[in-house]
Amino acid sequence: MTHITPHSAQRAGKAALHEAKRQAANPWIERLERFGYLTRGLIYAVIGVLALQLAIGAGGATTSPTSAIALIGRQPFGNVLLAVIAVGLAGYALWGFVRAIFDPLGRGTDRKGLMDRAGFLFSGVAYAALLIPTVLALLGKPTGAAQGTTAGVPASLTSGPYGKWVVIAFGVFWFAVGAGQLIVAYQGHFMRDLKTGAMNAQERDMMTWLGRLGYAARGAVFVLVGLIILQTSFAVGARQAQGFDGALAALAHAPYGEILLGVVALGLILFGIYSALCAKWIQTGPRRSA
Repeated sequence: MTHITPHSAQRAGKAALHEAKRQAANPWIERLERFGYLTRGLIYAVIGVLALQLAIGAGGATTSPTSAIALIGRQPFGNVLLAVIAVGLAGYALWGFVRAIFDPLGRGTDRKGLMDRAGFLFSGVAYAALLIPTVLALLGKPTGAAQGTTAGVPASLTSGPYGKWVVIAFGVFWFAVGAGQLIVAYQGHFMRDLKTGAMNAQERDMMTWLGRLGYAARGAVFVLVGLIILQTSFAVGARQAQGFDGALAALAHAPYGEILLGVVALGLILFGIYSALCAKWIQTGPRRSA
């Protein structure tokens, strides 16, 4: 029987990590990750177009990423589209995990770097979760979307003695996520992850403004999601929030709702375009010095 020493176990662990990093840098994996940006762009563009139609009185609806995917699946060749989206979601979720674990973008292990990597991990989990209803829809099975939830929080977590505090924690979390997106939009941090050296001046300006407006719109929706969740926890008899689509609906019913919803809808469309262009220009490794 082979005796495993701490030293040999450490060497085996390092070898496994090295192999995992090598596989993560595989060109096919990179293509899959880039395809994930196209998929993210399509989903946000659909949400934005439907919200814009609603804002201008041309039909439309307020939707979440999950319901946008379901809508795509109801189009001609819906199963083919759902299969394509499933591949893209898997690619984007994988990219979130790769960024968090292997740190190809060089965020490091200081406080700011670990916060960024935690965000990447959350992104991976969120898009992996979107993959579940997509596959269920592809298989023709009910997705069980958000039944019995408050603002996206499972009822099993909100019905206990600490349920109110769970809801408050979710509200604070989404408010913080939205505030972070607004900061990213203002400071333009997203540009550091793009191959700006491969762009001309017009392309850099275009990506800067697409990113600023897109992240600002998404951040505003996430902040509103957090506020609605907090209202649900504090206001007696408050209407249950419904996450992303609930935030868009709240905008639509606010004073000057058509204008507010239209502005945010345009921002989400621009975020979709920005995401699609990231498939070409996103960095998948450390920035090389010029």
